[in-house]
Amino acid sequence: MIIITHLESAPRVPFNLDGRIMYTAAKIELVHVTLNPGEKISLHTNPFEVIFYPLEGELCLLVENQSIDIKPFSCISIPAGIHRGLENKHSSKAQVLAIKIFSGA
Repeated sequence: MIIITHLESAPRVPFNLDGRIMYTAAKIELVHVTLNPGEKISLHTNPFEVIFYPLEGELCLLVENQSIDIKPFSCISIPAGIHRGLENKHSSKAQVLAIKIFSGA
């Protein structure tokens, strides 16, 4: 069966962020995140790997004690347990796909 999820009707993430759950299954979840100028996702850890794939705008990726500028069409893989966050320091919105990979399911 084919499943089509449209951004405007996708379920929202359960925290104060414009994140939409585009796909979810036992071992993977795909979330579309929009960060407006000045918005950020604070440093945090998760028990799963995350892959970021920026689609629009530039973002500052915070990883442990590093700050890395990321641009669209780059693929960034961050292992589980690593402190990470994202910040939009620019004057236009940024969009990124976050792919969560769950290993234990």
